Amino acid sequence: MAEPPFAVRRRSRLGSARKRSRPPAGPSAACSPLALKRANTGGEGAPAQSPYCNDSEEDMFGDYDSFCEDDSLLAQVLDTEHPRPQDAETDVRAAGEFVLESLQSGTDHRKQDNRSTSDMGVICGGDTKHGFRTIESDPLDNQEDLGDSLLDELPSSQLLYFAEMCQPSTGYEGSAGTKKMDVSKSSSLDKIWSASSPCPDSEHKNRSTEFSSDLKSDSCKNTSLTDHLKNALTENAKAQTLKVSKTKQLKEAILSEEICVARKAIGSSSVDIGPFYGLPSKVKDLFRQLRGIETLYEWQHDCLTLECLQQRKNLIYSLPTSGGKTLVAEILILQELLCMQKDVLMILPYVAIVQEKVWGLSSFGIELGFLVEEYAGSKGRFPPIKRRCKKSLYIATIEKGHMLVNSLIETDRIGDLGLVVVDELHMLGEGSRGATLEMTLAKILYTSKSTHIVGMSATLNNVGDLQKFLQAEYYTKNFRPVELKEYIKIRDTIYEVDSKAENGFTFSRLLNFKYSSNLKKADPDHIIALVTEVIPKYSCLIFCPTKKNCENVASMVCKYLNKEFRSHREKEKQDLIKDLKNIGNGSVCPVLKQTIPFGVAYHHSGLTNDERKSIEEAYSRGVLCLLACTATLAAGVNLPARRVILRAPYVASDFLKKNQYKQMIGRAGRAGIDNAGESILIAQEKDKHLVQDLVTSPLENCYSNLLLEFTKGMQNLLLSLVGLRIAVTQEEVYDFLCHTLLGVQQQLLSKEKSLSELVKDGLESLIEKGLLKVKIMEKNQNSRITLAITRLGKATYKGSIDLSYCNLLYKELKKGLEGLVLESSLHLLYLATPYDMVSNCSPDWMIYLRQFNQLSAAEQTVADMVGVPESFIAKKASGQAIRKNVDSASVNRLYLSFILYTLLKETSIWSVSEKFNLSRGYVQNLLTSAASFASCVLHFCEELEEFWVYKALLTELTKHLTYCVKTELIPLMEVAGVLEARANQLYNAGYKTLAHLANANPETLMKTIEHLSRRQAKQIVSSAKMLLTEKAEALQEEVELLLKVPTDIPGTS
Repeated sequence: MAEPPFAVRRRSRLGSARKRSRPPAGPSAACSPLALKRANTGGEGAPAQSPYCNDSEEDMFGDYDSFCEDDSLLAQVLDTEHPRPQDAETDVRAAGEFVLESLQSGTDHRKQDNRSTSDMGVICGGDTKHGFRTIESDPLDNQEDLGDSLLDELPSSQLLYFAEMCQPSTGYEGSAGTKKMDVSKSSSLDKIWSASSPCPDSEHKNRSTEFSSDLKSDSCKNTSLTDHLKNALTENAKAQTLKVSKTKQLKEAILSEEICVARKAIGSSSVDIGPFYGLPSKVKDLFRQLRGIETLYEWQHDCLTLECLQQRKNLIYSLPTSGGKTLVAEILILQELLCMQKDVLMILPYVAIVQEKVWGLSSFGIELGFLVEEYAGSKGRFPPIKRRCKKSLYIATIEKGHMLVNSLIETDRIGDLGLVVVDELHMLGEGSRGATLEMTLAKILYTSKSTHIVGMSATLNNVGDLQKFLQAEYYTKNFRPVELKEYIKIRDTIYEVDSKAENGFTFSRLLNFKYSSNLKKADPDHIIALVTEVIPKYSCLIFCPTKKNCENVASMVCKYLNKEFRSHREKEKQDLIKDLKNIGNGSVCPVLKQTIPFGVAYHHSGLTNDERKSIEEAYSRGVLCLLACTATLAAGVNLPARRVILRAPYVASDFLKKNQYKQMIGRAGRAGIDNAGESILIAQEKDKHLVQDLVTSPLENCYSNLLLEFTKGMQNLLLSLVGLRIAVTQEEVYDFLCHTLLGVQQQLLSKEKSLSELVKDGLESLIEKGLLKVKIMEKNQNSRITLAITRLGKATYKGSIDLSYCNLLYKELKKGLEGLVLESSLHLLYLATPYDMVSNCSPDWMIYLRQFNQLSAAEQTVADMVGVPESFIAKKASGQAIRKNVDSASVNRLYLSFILYTLLKETSIWSVSEKFNLSRGYVQNLLTSAASFASCVLHFCEELEEFWVYKALLTELTKHLTYCVKTELIPLMEVAGVLEARANQLYNAGYKTLAHLANANPETLMKTIEHLSRRQAKQIVSSAKMLLTEKAEALQEEVELLLKVPTDIPGTS
């Protein structure tokens, strides 16, 4: 059976101890050292490298005092050679082949961890129950390990001699007696082959048997092995030492063997799938070292050993928040990458979570030899580079995941994708993003039978519909590592949620906190009483309905907290304020400046990315003990707490949904830290019945959004189906739609029109817009009506442009060609400003006019070209009546362009937000959206030849919008998790390039950079190494493609 728990396993060998302390060889030394070599590496782990020895610095003469000592190499060889010279020669040839095979496998396999391990024993068989291996020290190993040491100590000259001896020979057959003896050794040689080979099979066994029977030729027989070795030793100083660690080679051979065994096991239907769920034991060690995970929960073991996973069927699994769902997904991902040798796509809901996951899995990629590629915002290649050697893990947002799948289908590479993992599967029911996710999964299901899908969520209800759509099995458990207790507070009474009670909850206690009359007015909901029960010893989250309410609650709590709270980790709080001041170029939010000394802060989209990251890190370290936050934190990065307080049962003005409620309270209780978690929902008497319904009602159903989001949903899907040639007739399109979630739920969602009518209407609309065209194909006097995509239609779906704006974008790009102003980036920025942010823009006309007047004459012509004359802005600023009609969308879009233009010049979100009187979060969101939209416009232009001039311009603009920093910081900010403040620190400390970071020592990095933990330092180095490896691999692939000899050269057969 596969092992549920992790087990610490020591790997060591006696032969790696200091050679001078080794006792003289006993009588058994007369036997062939290779025949005695133990095959203890077949899946158990690599032989340990002695902490006192370094292969690269090893004495070439084996660290012996003379050639004449009893335990010298030559003495052992003479003892070995004289009793059975033929056998010795045979073993030497086998040894040479073994060494060469090990060296070859060392160059073919991934770089492995060379950590020093214990020198106190060797690995024996023993008990393997639950994955534990019994470790014992065998006194007989002093003799058996002799062959091991001989092989390890041979310098390059001897290895070259073995290479000569191992050449195929003919013309000699041993005697019957010799053959009989050789047969007795075949099992030992078989073990050696299986230890040194990446994937032991019958071929290796046959080869080892051949080496037992085919002896070397007469020309070799007349030469003494001792003479050869003497000559080799005297010449050895001139020979170049092989630059490959032999310990590392053996580790690599073991890892490769385990992967091979795992592949075979995964391919079978057996539940017993290898050392660690079909993965090499090193994976278990990495989870222990990098995550601190010693054991798996019982449900995780049950889930990983499900029959449906062994048969590569699709799976949906659902557990409460904090139940450990992600670990199962990561093990499945590693199985696919290492055992099945297939690429993997992991789809996550938000950019911040994608970056966090890239950050966390890069260390695994470096150690296990796969690539981690980020597809979020403006990052990602379409199609991805086709790797010949290493496999890739693509970590993507919903939108980028859809673009990635489209590019793989278009290039006929969707079969390379072995697994797709979807986190927060309930997102299928959430607006346009849900529609995009549904399209992605439907295309994978329809075009690739070899790709299997695994979806997970904490909040699923109508699982039957999702099972039918994904053709998946379902697994669920009501498990939480930490018990969660739910409470409702009405006035000063706290009730415990109890599903058995008649009204849903029962009386628990009264609040015991003395309130003054002033405090009652300031805090009528008793938030301070609830908070001071847990902080500063434990952490607490307060979910508030609005961003403004978050800031008010944080300020109010600090106003009435005791001054004693200021002394808790005071220096670290001051350091945090200093960090925030550096981020804001000398400015810090006055609310945060007031609240942080008390260990309190707010967290919402009004913060910049750098500010959010600093606050999250401080909260994770315990420097901050209370965060007042919006609901977005519940679905974002993992920030658990001892107690979660819901300020009101509302998100903005909408009453709380059950899914949202479950997401929020799921943050209560930290596994491994707390023994319990609590959630308290503050409700008013008037909302009591609504709250009762909330806590007792089931989760909301998940419905398809393809119809609700028509241009981003149904029409977008129809366009891409024809463009990718998945379906080119109306009947084929209808057949595809029947396999979507909409097809499963069509009787519920499309009552007015049938699905076929919806398909017909949608296709006709696309033809009218000039995105599709009809072709009549005649064959054998039969006509067939097919659909084809136009050039504009292809550019639209490949650029992921909303169909509502595609014609407008084309016209504006076309008009730009007539007089593109290249004196500055303003005109390009206007074209790259996202349309979907225009409607939310309300210009300040005095600021608008001031910014316009600061433009050069050439830049002011841009406003005229896009239809916003100076007179219009001046009249608006002075409050005069406007007679001439001006397109408000163009006016607002130009205003947003001014913000972006100022931002690129100053690179400070703080100063720009003050200049335009906007929140920092709004400016940050505009910048992020503009970078993503610029990337989409670039892909749009790549499909239209007339827009060739935009390609190079938009490539550079996209990069500047993505990072919005000084040019010298861009290489550092390409590393996942490194934002502007950290990039500045690194650059000032001398880490100026990606190579500097990739080769940095984490310990030195931690000491050099302020407020950088050891874990963060290691993750930065791992992420940098991964990015550098990915870039190097891409260049190598390009070189090999250029040097590849064409197979269709004229005149060659």
